[in-house]
Amino acid sequence: MNLDDFSDLIERPDGGVRRDAEDRRQRLAVPPGALGRLDELAEWLAAAQGRVPVRPVEHPKVVLFAADHGVAGLGVSARPAGGAHELVRAVLDGRSPVSVLAARYGVAVRVVDAGLDCEPELLPEDVVKHRVRRGSGRIDIEDALTAQEAEAALRLGMRIADEEADAGTDLVVLGDLSVGGTTVAATLVAALCGTDASVVTGRGGLPIDDLAWMRKCAAIRDSLRRARPVLGDQVALLAAVGGADVAAITGFLLQCAVRRTPVILDGIVSAACGLVAQRAAFRAPDWWLAGQASGEPGQAKALDRMALNPVLDHGVTVGEGTGALLALPLVQAAAALAADLPVRETEPTD
Repeated sequence: MNLDDFSDLIERPDGGVRRDAEDRRQRLAVPPGALGRLDELAEWLAAAQGRVPVRPVEHPKVVLFAADHGVAGLGVSARPAGGAHELVRAVLDGRSPVSVLAARYGVAVRVVDAGLDCEPELLPEDVVKHRVRRGSGRIDIEDALTAQEAEAALRLGMRIADEEADAGTDLVVLGDLSVGGTTVAATLVAALCGTDASVVTGRGGLPIDDLAWMRKCAAIRDSLRRARPVLGDQVALLAAVGGADVAAITGFLLQCAVRRTPVILDGIVSAACGLVAQRAAFRAPDWWLAGQASGEPGQAKALDRMALNPVLDHGVTVGEGTGALLALPLVQAAAALAADLPVRETEPTD
């Protein structure tokens, strides 16, 4: 598999439509600038849809990729290694922030097990049936995946993107359910941005103490030594220091851009996957929106590299797609206002 092929498959959202949306905004009864960033969100969505006025977002879907990472065994997370299935169970049972909000907003949630380290019988068949492998290698000393597993995970993500597009999903809220995922993501960001481990090492979704932070920084440092020799090959990079969920999200993001499906990114994991995808297809980030600033330094670095400006900055660190889902009502409001506000019949006289 050569991810560079996506560069020829992905086009930018329609620039002419975006200009038409901007022109229509100038003619709305509400003065230009009065709606702040909602105007920008509506114009982004109109360009993605290829139409003016923009359509309402009527069929959004939360898609969460789940996996455990071997590096969590080093004590780099506040959660126990191999415990990501408990996060999945909380979502399925309606006990997690993302599931509570999704129920309130009327948005369906889909969980995809890409690499959980648990017995399949612990979770429903429709969740575990996609699993690429059980857990991943400890990226500071070994590959996370084999080359074949990395390709399988990428194809899994692409397949899920196609399924959602075929089902009529018109906006994806993307997140992850993982233990050790922020360590893997920070490694990818540091490698792709050419920075040191300390620049990208954060405290994680469930904040860790200083000793755990130092262990995490050391793990990222050691993993970077393994990442740098394969920077020129995205699949090899994902195999070396990624994971099944990370590879699947990367494939998902690329295929969503091919299928012209807009995506709201959540935290550092989806941002890191976006960086890998950007390496393969430089137009792909035009199809994504950064839902929130998570406070992770690696996420800030990745979003800056992709020129994505977070919609929200509320200090939400829980992850699991929650921050991205919080941005959804703003996108829906932007679309509704752009479509339904009256257009001025005559220019104002003063």
